[in-house]
Amino acid sequence: MGGAKKMVFAEDGPKHMMRSGSTGIEVDWGKEEHRRCVTACLVRGTYVMEHDRTTGQENSPRSLAPEWWESFHFQRRRDYELEFACECVVCNTRRVFGARGRWFIYGAVFEYAPPGGEPRRHPSAPSYIIAFRGTMPRYPTISRDMLNNLSVLLNKQHLCGRFRHAREKVGELLLSLSSIPGNGGAVWLAGHSLGASIALEMGRDLMSRMGHNLPTFLFNPPHVSLAPAIGEQARRDVYTMGYIGKYLLGWVLPGHRDHMDELFRKLSPWVPYLYVHPEDPICKGFIDYFEQRERIQEELLPRVAASGTTLSYRDMCLSVLGMQKERPHLLPSAMVWKNRSRHGDGHGLWQWWEPEGSEKLVLSPKRYTWP
Repeated sequence: MGGAKKMVFAEDGPKHMMRSGSTGIEVDWGKEEHRRCVTACLVRGTYVMEHDRTTGQENSPRSLAPEWWESFHFQRRRDYELEFACECVVCNTRRVFGARGRWFIYGAVFEYAPPGGEPRRHPSAPSYIIAFRGTMPRYPTISRDMLNNLSVLLNKQHLCGRFRHAREKVGELLLSLSSIPGNGGAVWLAGHSLGASIALEMGRDLMSRMGHNLPTFLFNPPHVSLAPAIGEQARRDVYTMGYIGKYLLGWVLPGHRDHMDELFRKLSPWVPYLYVHPEDPICKGFIDYFEQRERIQEELLPRVAASGTTLSYRDMCLSVLGMQKERPHLLPSAMVWKNRSRHGDGHGLWQWWEPEGSEKLVLSPKRYTWP
């Protein structure tokens, strides 16, 4: 996602939503397709923001980023900057002497301002969208991005400054709102790749701790699994034996099992939207997680499937050491949108603002619930 491709909104944006160029956008917030396209474009805007900053185009007439949100009547909230400090030797040395080091943008808060003539916000439209970008190869931010990717892989994202900063800013925004609807629909979370991990972490945390059910759009969320590397029958056998093993170990570790059951009860009303591609190895683990658990629920005892769904071997090992952790892919509920098209890059964000039914986007939706 880090090259100079897909930067110009008028050329690369959702042309099926444009009336004339980049200024005439018709948004029907009642349509899933439009909600998906707009949200993906705002996430793309966060990539282009960092591109503009790196190339010296930020806040200049040559800036490419604003069209990615202004075309849909959103404004960037400057009082909620989502950026982090570069920690290279040069920047750290500059800070020692009181100078400002380099900062990188990892997301943005956008506020919806209905166009003139619309008396109020559409019931299905957000008031705010908090968007997070993913990894940007060939940009100065790559080293920090990769460190955060490694933290996600090791389930240590809660220790990352980017995740902590995002949690603080999202919390500040929610507190600043005079009132939040009971379902939290006024504020949406969205992200792509690494950014989807941040949005997922924020959504889980807010739902489990505070009961805030925020609509969450996760484009190619990372969940790397070794299972896709083996054959179909072997994969089925691995998952089946794995679920049986977790069910049995759950009886040996009742404290951890009860902890996860309680967490799933808290999270079950929250239904994040997962946009995944079966040929994307970065997010394919989510496809296997949901499809295999459904298969096991049908073929084995529902109790075995329900218990295996909530547990992971890594978390159970940590619980023996007195540490309670939860793998981020353990979700009780989700709406999974699988793109079955074989055209294009399975991990590319651009596929998600294509019109449904085009050669680049053939969606197969499936809702999963627990238990």
